[in-house]
Amino acid sequence: MFKDGDEYSTYLANLHSARESSKAEEKLRGRKRQHLTGLERDEILKKTDSRCHICAGEIDGLWDADHVLSHSKGGEHSIDNYLPAHKTCNNYRWDYLAQEFQEIMKLGVWARTQVEKETKVGKQIAEKFVKYEIQRIKRRKDNKIT
Repeated sequence: MFKDGDEYSTYLANLHSARESSKAEEKLRGRKRQHLTGLERDEILKKTDSRCHICAGEIDGLWDADHVLSHSKGGEHSIDNYLPAHKTCNNYRWDYLAQEFQEIMKLGVWARTQVEKETKVGKQIAEKFVKYEIQRIKRRKDNKIT
């Protein structure tokens, strides 16, 4: 457990640094990304009965073929290493280390609870998040909320 917020911030920064180092090492290997055929994408979507492997929501439009083991960590371009994901889910999952993603999930659940309970920090989070989302949507080429 962490003794304070500064120690927790350092922990998260160290995880981020480890991820970036791993990505840099993998980039040096010079492997190229490959495109999937329509038949391969159909096979990947069937694996989860047309559901996002991250949120379990139904996929009925555009979706991403998400690497199980990310390309940046040496994941192969084979059907066995892909699962379907909503574009938003895949975009926010990125290529975090497992420990990073677990911390993001814990922070997100905690922050959501603060917003729902309308605590002082929850109101601050909600206000800043809404502003962030407005800016994020403006930056999108298609300007659609996803």
